[in-house]
Amino acid sequence: MYNEGKIYLGKSGDEKIYIYPKMANRHGMIAGATGTGKTVSLKVMAESFSDAGVPVFLADIKGDLSGMCIPGTETESLKERIDEFGLREDGFSFKKFPSSYWDVYQEVGIPLRTTISEIGPILLSRILKLNNTQSDILTVIFKIADDEDLLLIDTKDLKAMLNYVGENAKEYSLSYGNIAKTSLGAIVRAVIALEAEGGELFFGEEALNITDWMRTNSEGKGYINILECEKLVNNPTMYSTFLLWMLSELYESLPEAGDLEKPRMVFFFDEAHMLFQTASDELLEKIEQIVKLIRSKGIGVYFITQSPKDIPNGVLAQLGNKVQHALRAYTPAEQKAAKSAADSFRENPEFDTYETLTNLGIGEALVSVLDEEGVPSIVKKVRILPPQSQMAPADEGTRQAVINSSEFTLKYQNSIDRDSAYERLNLKREEEEKKEKEEKEAALKEKEEAEKKKQEEKERLAREKQEQREAERARKEAAKAEERARKEAEREAEKKKKVFKTASKNVASSAAGSVGREVGNILGKSVGGSFGKKLGGNLGASLGRGIIGTLFKL
Repeated sequence: MYNEGKIYLGKSGDEKIYIYPKMANRHGMIAGATGTGKTVSLKVMAESFSDAGVPVFLADIKGDLSGMCIPGTETESLKERIDEFGLREDGFSFKKFPSSYWDVYQEVGIPLRTTISEIGPILLSRILKLNNTQSDILTVIFKIADDEDLLLIDTKDLKAMLNYVGENAKEYSLSYGNIAKTSLGAIVRAVIALEAEGGELFFGEEALNITDWMRTNSEGKGYINILECEKLVNNPTMYSTFLLWMLSELYESLPEAGDLEKPRMVFFFDEAHMLFQTASDELLEKIEQIVKLIRSKGIGVYFITQSPKDIPNGVLAQLGNKVQHALRAYTPAEQKAAKSAADSFRENPEFDTYETLTNLGIGEALVSVLDEEGVPSIVKKVRILPPQSQMAPADEGTRQAVINSSEFTLKYQNSIDRDSAYERLNLKREEEEKKEKEEKEAALKEKEEAEKKKQEEKERLAREKQEQREAERARKEAAKAEERARKEAEREAEKKKKVFKTASKNVASSAAGSVGREVGNILGKSVGGSFGKKLGGNLGASLGRGIIGTLFKL
């Protein structure tokens, strides 16, 4: 309840216990065993900050905080408590508070997203549960993406980048160090597992502008931003890393504020042990640093957990406002934890802190807050006020009506898939494939043209060779024909010669015979009359023919 300009928590006897708004950014803690009243304390504080005009964020782990948009109803037990505290005189009334519902899984609230780039390699490595080597390689992936102006918005961007670097690991290793493909494969598998757990919905755009949570309504009351976490908390690493990312975003985006009269915003982180239980030393150091420094940005952080031992000492030392509900102390370990919690308070001489802590009733708490000078008060046993809004969860219809009326539903309800690493690398791959295809086609065309020219040259040479063969064959045929003609001519000449010789011989023989006969006749007649004439004629003819024949033979 907001009373007298202060956060009214409850009463210690007749004394009102307040948190001073200007000390609220010194952070705080609400601790206690299950069922001791931590949720009531959280609601009372969140409602009071809202009334003070301070926006609030709280994680709804069990689903019982959604009723803050509905006025509470007076029951018999609540009436008794209101009367016991004298709250009506202080202006207590049941009322609703301006609320917004958000959901990473986009089922029962306004979609809540961030980008891969915004969450960064360190927190993402934690979500993916990477070892040191894989975390270093993921950091290199982010560096390459940044150097090449490739936006990492969603998980498909990250997978595309991992695949791209894997395909070009040899080239990148020269500038960024060895990039083992086995480690890249392990990271890809972790990203796929994250997608199955809702990461595909959580990483994307429109990404949350965290300053959208830092607003008030028309009456000046701070909005209570409720994150649906019943499903998200089943992935503790993602839940805790998301909360840490929010703190980092606030720290990096907000200017220095100095000492304000009231915080710019207050965060309540339920199940805070999830933020620390699996964190590396490096991450714990980062958390402690943020918790220390974010105070100067005007942000108050309140951790809700079962035991203070769940919070590292470096962080616990930064928590100035403490509400400690009962702790069980049945086992030696529980007794030690309770003793440690009791010793963390500034002692009150009126009671034994340890004994009181282990015997607190429901709705009671040990409280120590910072006074106006920033000094922790002595611990006091306090009865916590009842909340003014409905304790039970809001029904589905009421919740949906609040979501539909929010100005941010339209802004965040539809995801945006702009050009980023996935699209640009795909385009680059398509261009490279196109270029490669064109080069192959050009090479193939060149090869075909070369083959064509080679074939044409081969055919030309074949034609020339054929022409040469045909010319040679024609020459040979011509030579043969010439030889045949020559021989034929020779035969004809020889034949004619023979005919001529025969004819000449016959003529000569006939003439010689005639001459010889005539000579023989003359000689025969001279010698022997008609007989001699005949004999001489025959002898002369034979002799004449013989002489001619011999001459022709010669």
